[in-house]
Amino acid sequence: MSFESIYKIYSPKIFRVCLGYFNDAEKAKDVTQETFIVVFECLSSLKNKDNIAGWIYRIATNKCLRQLQNEKRNELLPDYDFSNMEDKEAAVPEEAYLRLWQYINELNELDRIIIGLYLEDLNQDKIAEIVGLSHANVRVRVHRIKEILSKKMKMHE
Repeated sequence: MSFESIYKIYSPKIFRVCLGYFNDAEKAKDVTQETFIVVFECLSSLKNKDNIAGWIYRIATNKCLRQLQNEKRNELLPDYDFSNMEDKEAAVPEEAYLRLWQYINELNELDRIIIGLYLEDLNQDKIAEIVGLSHANVRVRVHRIKEILSKKMKMHE
């Protein structure tokens, strides 16, 4: 599989995973780009090409976690909220969609990773492999996360 086809298939999915970590489109774009730089550099040396999706998701997850660690270390400058700035060219997502992502962002780090990968249609075995948990543990967590998100969404109806 060529890098171009890999990028076309996985970049939107990786972007959405990164967006779940940061809730900031620009940061998500940057980390997505950094992820695919690593993919491009290491693709030729990849031995198990059967699990390329898991490999890419793992790179993205590590990049996101590293970015979060770096941001925690560099909290010397105030974090300005530019999310209220209006971008007239961007499409405005539905209110419920934004609320859902807000609730996802409120989850703990591991649960955000799990639900982000789940929303990208990764099966629970792959998610378990990526996050380092058992399949049963991932299955239970997905169920609990869905319950939490459902309750929060119903409270705002």
